[in-house]
Amino acid sequence: MMNEELQVDVAVCGAGPVGMALAALMAKRGVPGKRIALVDAKSLGQAISDPRSIALAWGSRLLLEELGAWPLPATAIHQIHVSRRGRLGRSLMDRAEHKLAALGYVARYGDVVDALARACERAGVTVIRPARVVGVDEQSDRVTLTLDDGRTIRALVAVQAEGGIFGQQQDRSIKRDYGQTGVIARITASNPIPHRAFERFTEEGPLALLPQDGADGHQYALVWCVKPERAAQLLELDDAHFLAQLGDAFGSRLGRFTAASTRVAYPLGLNADARATARTVAVGNAAQTLHPVAGQGMNLGLRDAAVLARVLATEGAGPHAVQRFVDERQHDRRLTISVTDAMARIFTDTGPLQSLFGLSLAVLDTVKPARMLLAELMMFGHRGGRVPRYTQQS
Repeated sequence: MMNEELQVDVAVCGAGPVGMALAALMAKRGVPGKRIALVDAKSLGQAISDPRSIALAWGSRLLLEELGAWPLPATAIHQIHVSRRGRLGRSLMDRAEHKLAALGYVARYGDVVDALARACERAGVTVIRPARVVGVDEQSDRVTLTLDDGRTIRALVAVQAEGGIFGQQQDRSIKRDYGQTGVIARITASNPIPHRAFERFTEEGPLALLPQDGADGHQYALVWCVKPERAAQLLELDDAHFLAQLGDAFGSRLGRFTAASTRVAYPLGLNADARATARTVAVGNAAQTLHPVAGQGMNLGLRDAAVLARVLATEGAGPHAVQRFVDERQHDRRLTISVTDAMARIFTDTGPLQSLFGLSLAVLDTVKPARMLLAELMMFGHRGGRVPRYTQQS
């Protein structure tokens, strides 16, 4: 057991994309890298090998570019097709309307981690991994973190950036169990449409297919939200029967589904709380775990990181910066949580809400300003625009 104490300005607990982006952005904003500690329970090799797919909005790409963490292996989304199974109503969002190279990107989680780890290394951030935080003692002038190897970290501000998954977290003030499970896999189709993402709404929940090219050509990252008992059945099926049921749910826009990777599943819910103490604050999944509809969880977390990095660098690591962060982030967090929550809940209703949703899709397809507004929210968050709020022009 070690008995060492490290003194820093900011300690970040969790070295996923949000935690690493926060650390690298703080260093870029002027906080010395050696005054930032980044702690994670996984080794870097374990994190880089994570095969999960994540959706990155255009605004998130700009953030990664600023850190020198872009380009990285990713598939561009040029269009997003939104529709309802068996009912009228559809909409198509296109990059051309926004005069952008892409609406967003699909990347492997491990590739994003790898790029950000190199950004943190260049910035001289103090990285401690693998190590787990087993104790937090907040006092008036500091926060002391105790690690499982006996070391301690004394920081002016501690940031929780390790959120976990819904169902394995401590309950927060805003919690909703959607009664849904997400089944994820990589899928191959006989007639793929390059760079087009699909959000298909079924009576059980949304079914998303995100373009993600692999070694075998055009593929899709699948997120299929269904009831837990249905998810258990889907996991038990052989590939042929699973792909047939996926085809029944999605339709024939991509031809036949011809191959699927190993499937995994996880529970879906909302678990959020924007509160902070004087010297501790949460970002990303640790502050708000969202339903995956519209793919906003990671992007909302990266916007958290961008704002927190700025206020800690300009205000100094202390209670005033923490409160400034909470105040600045409340509108974007509230709006994004509300939108994803409403979209997730609508699928448990078979009456008026479904009809209203169909009308909403028709409005999006025919009223360009409404479609543009929703796309701007998804790409940049609240107060979006071509210049994201985390830049120095903010």
